[in-house]
Amino acid sequence: MSQEEMSQIRKRQLALKEEPQVQALAEKIDEKNQIAILEFGKETATEISKFSDRMLSTIRTSKLEQSSALINNLNKIMDRFDPQDFKDEKKGFISKLFSKGKEQLQRILSKYETMNKEIDAVYNEITKYEVEMKQNTIELEHMYDQNLRYFQSLSEHVAAIEVKVEELRPQLSNLEVRANEGDQEAIMELESLRRAIELLEQRRYDLEMAQQVSFQSAPQIRLMQQGNNHLIGKINSAFVTTIPIFKQGIIHAVTIRRQKLVSDSMNELDKRTNEMLLKNAENIRQNSVNIARSAGQPSIKIETIEQTWQTIMAGIEETKQIQAETVRNREEGRKRIEKLQLEYEKLKNM
Repeated sequence: MSQEEMSQIRKRQLALKEEPQVQALAEKIDEKNQIAILEFGKETATEISKFSDRMLSTIRTSKLEQSSALINNLNKIMDRFDPQDFKDEKKGFISKLFSKGKEQLQRILSKYETMNKEIDAVYNEITKYEVEMKQNTIELEHMYDQNLRYFQSLSEHVAAIEVKVEELRPQLSNLEVRANEGDQEAIMELESLRRAIELLEQRRYDLEMAQQVSFQSAPQIRLMQQGNNHLIGKINSAFVTTIPIFKQGIIHAVTIRRQKLVSDSMNELDKRTNEMLLKNAENIRQNSVNIARSAGQPSIKIETIEQTWQTIMAGIEETKQIQAETVRNREEGRKRIEKLQLEYEKLKNM
């Protein structure tokens, strides 16, 4: 923590000492009860320790690894997409159709029907993961609010101790004078008072350490929320929105190719019919050409499918980077909190 942050905390602490709830806490402190002094603020300090454990549990149970596997799976599926399968070029779909026949066409259509099912399954999982990430972000917000309440409670207890110490210190001078004069009762009271002040100072230090754990937990929670929000945004823009468009484009392209196959078959039939019925053949041929032309106009252009594919692939790479960064931030936060807990435990055992 920087000097400026420490200065701001001390200023707030001074103002806090004037609050009614702090004055009430200070009045409850019995300087003659050493056990009570040692346990002053114990409930809040214990809750901070439990809260830190919850944070660590949240980090450890993160589903980033599962989401990474999901994205890798989607990446493998998308790698099978070949825009040339849907282009009427010499080396594209038509060439494959006439060089290897209907069997080759069926393999291509089957390939994309299978892809659609696989993409559908991944899409459903991604949607579930997005919902879970949003819920996790809400839970983290609740944890942030709870941590803030712990911090405020500890601040009040620390301020109450300071108020009590300021109240007790002036009594030392009077007791020291009496003790120097040989007053045995004053000597015992002086020793008890010094011990009480020492214990209060120690307890204040313990609570301040717990306060530091709470203070440093706040940015860690925000980092986890930020990581979640980045992932939610990327998942939504690159996958939740784009995958249905890409999937719909594939379905339309496959449907049109099926229609094209029917149209080509009809053209062949027309050609044979023309040999027998010249007059009717012209009408049938013209009608068949019109059907083929109508069927050959896709509702979604292949360029659109390519663009949505590129968006998904780019989203996969960016999501992987965000996931890696989020994992690093969570691991760093886990180590920092564990270190602070360890230091806090050492201090409590001193």
